[in-house]
Amino acid sequence: MPARPLNARQSATDRSGQPTQAVLRARVSSKEQEKEGFSLPAQIRPLQEYAARNGIVIVQQFVDVESSKTGGGDGFIAMVAFLKSHPQCRTILVEKTDRLYRNLEDLVTLNALDVEIHFVKENVVVSRGSRSSEKFMHGMKVLMAKNHIDNLSEETRKGMTEKARAGIYPSFAPVGYRNVDGPAGKRIIEPAPDAAPIIADLFSRFATGNVSVRKLAAEFRTTGVKLRGRKICSSTVHYILRRRLYIGEFDWDGTLYQGIHEPLVGRECWLRVQELLDARAENKTRKVKHDFAYSGLVRCGHCGCLFCGRVEKGIVRVLPLHG
Repeated sequence: MPARPLNARQSATDRSGQPTQAVLRARVSSKEQEKEGFSLPAQIRPLQEYAARNGIVIVQQFVDVESSKTGGGDGFIAMVAFLKSHPQCRTILVEKTDRLYRNLEDLVTLNALDVEIHFVKENVVVSRGSRSSEKFMHGMKVLMAKNHIDNLSEETRKGMTEKARAGIYPSFAPVGYRNVDGPAGKRIIEPAPDAAPIIADLFSRFATGNVSVRKLAAEFRTTGVKLRGRKICSSTVHYILRRRLYIGEFDWDGTLYQGIHEPLVGRECWLRVQELLDARAENKTRKVKHDFAYSGLVRCGHCGCLFCGRVEKGIVRVLPLHG
């Protein structure tokens, strides 16, 4: 691919006479990665060849393989942090516009860094010194990329809603279940052999009315029982005991659906548990000295426990509520 002639700003050396330093940015989705034309090597190789032809030194690579489950953007965040801490590096090499930006905020962020961006496949170089017409066309491409991402998001939500209407839980399997391939190639959930009995045991033991959530979690931790490799905390137990999914129903986008998956708990047992939880919530009285923002709303991404605020020696700390 022929390289665009470099102008005074876009020379292969900086003002000190040293070769231009650049970062390489590549991004694909997990589905694109399965296709050779969209794979990471297919993106990275032309960028490396472009740098070699123009005497540009790639000092760092920032790569993302994004999926619908995990999302993405860690590579972009790391790239911005690197550029902020390395002022001698002000060049980005990327295949095309939609491989660099996910939203307009990304454009604003890079503009503030005064970087020079080489879109190798589009044969365009954009910087603060670019002509207004070039900046205008670049902005239009960013808007088009954003619109494409929004359309994909809308179609994904539509597909997930259709799955929910068909009784298929449309997201990642909750604890106690696992995702498997179902009829017509659709992903469904089924009981996980290792975790499903633990979920059923939690419900049956709490339904006796002889144990509290905190005590039940402590007993499971004492015996070494874990869910997905992590110890069970009281907030996790409470969260599990409240979920309708374990009786074959699930809430999706504000609507209750009857699922086709196998229940782990009988309806009578689940209703009994809800009565006990409601009764204990009504009888529970606790003096609150401090009102912490978002208390009881945010969960730890590792253990699933709720975060709570504590004051230790006059210092406010936010920690997962274990036990």
